[in-house]
Order: sequence, then structure tokens, then C-alpha cells
Amino acid sequence: MSASVALGTAPPPADGPEVTVEPFVRSGGDGRSTLHLMVEGVHCGGCVRTIERALLADPAVEHARVNLSTRRLVVGWRGGPGLGGRIAATVERAGFRAVPYDPDQLRGADEVRDRQLLRALAVAGFAAGNVMLLSVAVWAGAFQDMGPATRSLMHWFSALIALPAIAYAGRPFFGSAFDALRHGRTNMDVPISLAVVLAGSMSLFETIRHGEHVYFDSAVMLLFFLLIGRYLDHRARGQARSAAERLVALERGFVTVLDAAGVRHAVPAADVAPGATVLAGAGERIGVDGAVIAGAGEVDTSLITGESVPERVAPGSRVFAGTLNLGAPLRIAASAAGDGTLLAEIVRLMEAAEQRRARFVVLADRIARAYAPAVHSLALITFLAWWLVLGAAWQVALLYAIAVLIITCPCALALAVPAVQVIASGRLFRSGVLLKSATALERLAEVDHVVLDKTGTLSLGRPTLAAVEAVPEDDLRLAAGLAGGSRHPLARALAAQVPDAPAAEGVAEVPGQGLRLGLPDGEIRLGSRAFAGPPGEAPEDDRLELWLARPGAAPRRLAFGDRLRDDAAPTLRRLEALGLEVEMLSGDRRPAAAAVAKALGIDHWSAGRSPADKVARLEALGAAGCKVLMVGDGLNDAPALAAAHVSISPSSAIDISQNTADAVFQGDRLMPVALTIEVARRARRLIRQNLALALAYNLITVPLAMAGLVTPLIAALSMSASSLLVVGNALRLQLRGQP
Repeated sequence: MSASVALGTAPPPADGPEVTVEPFVRSGGDGRSTLHLMVEGVHCGGCVRTIERALLADPAVEHARVNLSTRRLVVGWRGGPGLGGRIAATVERAGFRAVPYDPDQLRGADEVRDRQLLRALAVAGFAAGNVMLLSVAVWAGAFQDMGPATRSLMHWFSALIALPAIAYAGRPFFGSAFDALRHGRTNMDVPISLAVVLAGSMSLFETIRHGEHVYFDSAVMLLFFLLIGRYLDHRARGQARSAAERLVALERGFVTVLDAAGVRHAVPAADVAPGATVLAGAGERIGVDGAVIAGAGEVDTSLITGESVPERVAPGSRVFAGTLNLGAPLRIAASAAGDGTLLAEIVRLMEAAEQRRARFVVLADRIARAYAPAVHSLALITFLAWWLVLGAAWQVALLYAIAVLIITCPCALALAVPAVQVIASGRLFRSGVLLKSATALERLAEVDHVVLDKTGTLSLGRPTLAAVEAVPEDDLRLAAGLAGGSRHPLARALAAQVPDAPAAEGVAEVPGQGLRLGLPDGEIRLGSRAFAGPPGEAPEDDRLELWLARPGAAPRRLAFGDRLRDDAAPTLRRLEALGLEVEMLSGDRRPAAAAVAKALGIDHWSAGRSPADKVARLEALGAAGCKVLMVGDGLNDAPALAAAHVSISPSSAIDISQNTADAVFQGDRLMPVALTIEVARRARRLIRQNLALALAYNLITVPLAMAGLVTPLIAALSMSASSLLVVGNALRLQLRGQP
């Protein structure tokens, strides 16, 4: 982040230009103002609490909320835009950089940070491998009469490799530790940085005085392991952020506004005034909420409602931002734009759900708060006790203090969870499941209630022609030829049924009705019952349908169905065998949902649910103490996926839902959902075992280090051994048979 915020009287940082925040403040008619900022340097729940406490201490501030995933800070206060500088200055004084919120800038900063971490990881890995080779040579030489001169030469080679690598690869930790200390705070990076610096400095000192032991290998190996964890954590958070960012991108497009003279103007969607006339062309995504005032056709509402069949609209019909106009151009009287649209409400639902999840204080955060002061205190006590009380030389006392810092470095603790997660993630990946959240396994193991969407989840979400064998081949090829030029979902499904059917020429599309082709002996029609079907007949069933009408022949019905996943029923039985309650929550029509529930034996289900309805149901289940797994696709499921305790989407889901979900499963099978829960439960057991092993390691080794019975070399070996122990335990997940 190169830019900073000009904050009234607060001086801007020297590494960036001034950027005022007042132009970005939104003022309401009730005297209240709101400011959206992007905060740099937020890594954990402690950072969130620091910022929120600092802001809420200002009597003018009514609410302050930091979203850990998006790093967006939303502050509301009573007063005008002029207070924006003071609000942002408070953030700066708390030790965090702030700029007006811009998802594009956030994405660019994340890409830069990813590259920096990868470069640091590569340097640390290269240095660790080479220094360890030199260390092995020294260790072997200790038993084979290696001379002091040769040993000293090996140490100097290690120094030439390790010291530049420590200076470069340690920057993510050194910078974080320095910023924390500069603002009177501490974090886990402080003792890590202190141990690395002291180990490197002491090693250099020992090298200069031709000592027997140096600890460059401890420093670079520690950096290598911790950089792996930092990079994986950053990537996981980046995936979580992309969901809201893509939704915001849908809101930030341009729309065509017609003035009183009928002249077209391209206007940002957020700037459209209520009552303005907006033109939505064929194939365009509608950018505002409003009512159709001219034109008729069909609108793909699947992003909002989850309904796979386009909705027919005419003058007076309501349309929403984010939906796609499939037919003729529409003139729309805008009723809401920007933050007032249904799409914006979905964004707010998602961010509110993510924020609720981010406020939970996880075990790692609690350990981190106690870890830094405890480790520093133990190391200081060790140094003072040996130097002042026991009379040891300061070099020896410092050596013992470094041993305490190294032996308590949280490698085993840091690997206890990620080691299991990496192995479990690899196993699930081979089974077609991609985990996207660092905490997904932990939350999946806690699940006791499963909520599934219907279309695209229990079913494949792809309309298919039913009873193909009952349709004469000539009729089928004729209908597929007519459908080849249409974008209607049923027409596309029909064309896909006979891919080699030649596309008919001269086909005209009647918006909201169907297709027609004029021939010398009459007209051929393909479309709705009213357009091409027999007059006055009631539908045979509730299935989707097209009718083919041709001169001299009775209209033929082409019925479509959304095929269920082949293993949907066995998967539901397996979930129930795991002790889980299963429920279907659908935005589709009640008859369609009822048919699926009956076919799969689902007792608890509901239909016609809006995005807000789904979130409300999940919140009610959560309030009742349930740990809910949401399985769904479609934009209408995105808030529910974010609001659930944990969520999974099929790979056929739209990008937004896949990025909202904590996991994605591939293929047409539903069984990976049950497999994921089984693996997660076993992973939880191994994680608990690893945490117990890491705790036991510290309880045993820390007293030994404080007693001077552990040198930094032995401390490094002990630390590595503890890491290998927890990794070896995690490998049991891979060695055992398939669940």
C-alpha cells in the first residue's frame, strides 16, 4: 500500500501521497455520515478489536465495524463530512494505514503481497537447504576430528548465506513487529523476530570469535516454516474477499439513461436518480431496480431468485439490478440504484454474515495474546537469573535466553493445525473437493444440520428433454434447428439434444413467446403453450415445456426436466447415518420443490425462499444451537452460503457462490459432501492430538531451557523434532483407508 490518508492535523506517512477522505463520506438527511475505508495491516481479531475500540472511544462515532475478510472499515457518526479526517486519523494513530475503500486497489495490493511472500519463501527455502547441508557437515566433523579452522570456514559460509536471507525473508515479520512496537502493541511476530535476530546476531558473534556452535540453521528454518503458513493464510483470506468484491463489481457498471429528448447517456449505475428512464438492451445486464414502462420479453432472474426459467416481463413488471435481459430492449423507470438495490442488499447480507463469523475469537488468537508476553518474560527471567543471580557470563546467559526464545517458537503449535489441513485438503482434492478456507475443516467437523438448495445442488441445474424416445426424429431435428439461434435455456437444452441438427434460417423470435419460421405452406412455431400449443388445454403436469406446431400436424409437447444427481438419495442417507439433520431450502416453485423432496425422501423442506428468507432460516437454526452446513449455488444462495457455519458449492455454481463457499466439489456426484464431513471429523481428532503434543512439548522443554540444560543447537533440534512429530501424526490421515 503506497498511499496514505491526509487526516486533518495528523501528518501523513512519508512513503505515500496525501489522499483526503471527505469526498468519500456519505451524508444522510438525518445528520449522520458514513465512511468506507480500506485498512492495511489487519491480520487477526486483535487488530479488529484495536481499531473498533479506538473509534468507539470517540463520542461522535455511533458504530464501527471492520470486516477481517475484505479489510473494509465502515464507520458511522453523527455529524457532517468534516469529521471524516478525524475518524481516519484515529485509525492511523492506532497503527493502521487507511485509504478510501476500492476493491480494485485491494486486489492489486494483495497480488503484490503474494509475490513478496513467494519471493521471501523462495529465498528462505534456498538458504535453509544450503545452511542445513553446511550444518550437517559441521555436526559430522565433530565426530571425525574436524579442525577449528575448517569449522570456522564452514560457519563463515553459513553466515554469508543466512544473514542476507534473514534480512530479506524476515521482512514480513520484522515489519509487522516494528509497527506493533512503534504503536505500543505486541503480536506473535515480535518474539519470532526477536528470536531470529538474536539467533543470527549470536551466531555471527560466535563465528567471529571462532566458537564451536552457530545457529544460522535455526533462524532460516524457522523463517521458512512460518512463511509457508503466512502465505497459505493470505491466499485463503484472498479467496474469501473475492466474493464480495465480485458482487460489488456488478454494482459498479454503467447503464444507458434516456433524457427527456430521448438522447442516450452512459451513467454509472450508482448515480442513476429515482424516476430516471433506463434502457436495457437485449443481452444486457439490468443495472437498476425499477418497473418496465415499455417493451416486453424475458428476463433471466436466476442470479437473484435461483429460478432457472426466465421470467416474462411486460409494462408494469418489476425488474432488479443484476438480472439479464434475454429479449427485446426494455425501458425501465428506475426506483433504486447503487446501495438501494436488491443486489446491494445481497452484498450487505454477505458482509454481515462474514463479519459475524470474523468476530468469533478462535483458539489461535487467544494463544497469540498470551504467547508474546509469556515468551518475552521467560526469556528475560532466564537471562537475568543466569547473569545476575547465578553469576554466569552475559554471553552464556544470553545464549540460554535465546534457547528459550527458539525452543518456544511456535513451530509445532503453528503446524499442529495446518499440517492436518494440508494433508486433508490433498486427500479431498483427489476426491474432487477443493477447500478454500483455512478454517473450513474445523467448522465442517462441527456440523450437525445440513441445508441444501434444490436447483444445481440436488439436481444438476441443466434442463434436459424428457422421454426423448417418444419424440419422432423428424420433429426433434426440426425443433432443434429452430432452437439453435435462441438463448432461451430450454431452447439451448433442445439444441444440445441434437447437436448435428442444421440451424434453420429466417427464424424470428417473439419476445416472451417463442420462435416462428414462415414457409410457403404455413408457419412453424416453437414456444410456449399459448404461442404454439393446443388452445384451451390444461398442462398435463408441472414440468417445463415447449410446444412444436407445424402445418398439417397436431402440436407436439416437448417436456423438460432437471435431472437429479444420480447419487443424491444415497448421499442424503449417508448424511443421516452420520447423525445429521437434512433440510431442503429452495427458491424454486413449490410444485418443483415438492417433487424433489418426495423423490429423495426429504421430510423438512420449503420453497419460494428469497435470499433474505434463506439467511433468516439459517440464523434461526444458528440461534437454536445448530451448526449448519449450507450446500448451494446461484447468487441467491451467496448470502446463505456466507451466513452458514460452513458452506459448500458444486463446481457448476456461478463464480460468486464458489468464492463465497468454503469448499467446492467437482463433477455430477453429490457424495463428496458426505466424504468431506467424514474427513473433517477425523482431521479434528488429529488436530486435537497435535495440539496436545505441542503443549506437552512446551511444558517439558521450556523448563529445561530455562535451567540451562538446552543449548540453542539442541533447542533448534527439539523444535524441528516437535514439528516432525505433529506432521507425522497428521500423515496418519493419509495412510488410513478411505472413509
